[in-house]
Formats: sequence, structure tokens, C-alpha cells
Amino acid sequence: MHFVYSRVYKRQFKKLPRDVQEKAIERLSLFIANEAHPLLKNHPLRFEWSGYRSINVTGDYRLILKKESRTLVRLEQIGTHSELYGA
Repeated sequence: MHFVYSRVYKRQFKKLPRDVQEKAIERLSLFIANEAHPLLKNHPLRFEWSGYRSINVTGDYRLILKKESRTLVRLEQIGTHSELYGA
């Protein structure tokens, strides 16, 4: 599986605390191994994020992605729940 990183994702990732960055990398490894793993809480999004999915990074941090094909995933944004979806 290959990942493509949006400019927004790259900028957001750099601003994350180091431990959250490491957890995000762990979660992406888990995603590669098993997209349906319960720790990921992988679920589709609605409304303006229709077609995208969200996975759990930590208790409050989420990663928004879109599967472009069976082997290509676009990482769109990463941040806290309130940063990504509003209050």
C-alpha cells in the first residue's frame, strides 16, 4: 500500500507532538496490516467529507484519508477531533 500526503497533512503532521506523530505512524502500519482493526475505529465520513474515512490515532486525534485504489491511500488531514470537525 502506498500513501500520498496532502500539503495540509504534511503541515499538520509537523506541528503535532512527537508522541502523536509516532502513534500516527503506528496506526498507519496497523491500517496496512488490517484496515478493519478495532483500534483504528475506521469509519466513513459524511457531508463535506463524503468519500473520506477517519481513523483513530489517539483518544482525541484523528486522521482523515481517502482510498484512491486498492493500493493507494491519500492522507488528507490529521488533528484533534475539534480541529478537524469543529466544536
